[in-house]
Amino acid sequence: MNRILTLLGLVTVLVVSPVQVTQGFQREDAEKLEEGFVSLFDGKTLEGWEGNLKYFRIEEGAVVAGSLKEKIPNNEFLCTKKQYGNFDLRFEVKLQGEGNNAGVQFRSKRVPNDHEVSGFQCDVGGAWNRPVWGALYDESRRNKMMAEAPAASISNWVKDKDWNKMRVLADGDRIQIFLNDHQTVDYTETDKKIAKTGVIGLQIHSGPPTEAWYRAIRIREL
Repeated sequence: MNRILTLLGLVTVLVVSPVQVTQGFQREDAEKLEEGFVSLFDGKTLEGWEGNLKYFRIEEGAVVAGSLKEKIPNNEFLCTKKQYGNFDLRFEVKLQGEGNNAGVQFRSKRVPNDHEVSGFQCDVGGAWNRPVWGALYDESRRNKMMAEAPAASISNWVKDKDWNKMRVLADGDRIQIFLNDHQTVDYTETDKKIAKTGVIGLQIHSGPPTEAWYRAIRIREL
């Protein structure tokens, strides 16, 4: 009897192990980068980034900005050390908590001796009593929305409290933004003084306790 149970145990191991290995390969295949893209975040460290680490941490393979335990006194940004000009930037983001605003800066720069960053932002969440997911905001420069999709459309496209796929395509004067494969912005910059290069930054907006989660951050330079 013991011998039979031992044999059954061996069979179980032989059956289960290949399944576990197969699932592992499937996850790895799903996480492979699109051709020409490089990852900006390895899921484990903040190598290549700088910012106020009181408001940024790594959890479950994502950058978590903000806190659910306390208010965020200022806008805070975790920025790349490298600058980028023309690119195809893709990432996933979700919001949690009382607040409802964050975003990803690009072609931006740090404001000297300040917590702010100046430049374009792919907005995330809501503002001015409307959804602004995928809108193009000019942070700490012109301080206004440059382009955005109709609120009704955004409400149909966004996944509330869940992961949303975002894409920013910046090529010369033209900037396009996509939310879950729906285009929200197709904007052409006419001011030749506006910078076409800069850092990429992950934002958490000041306000009530909020977390913005960012993952799968990758880029292809054009």
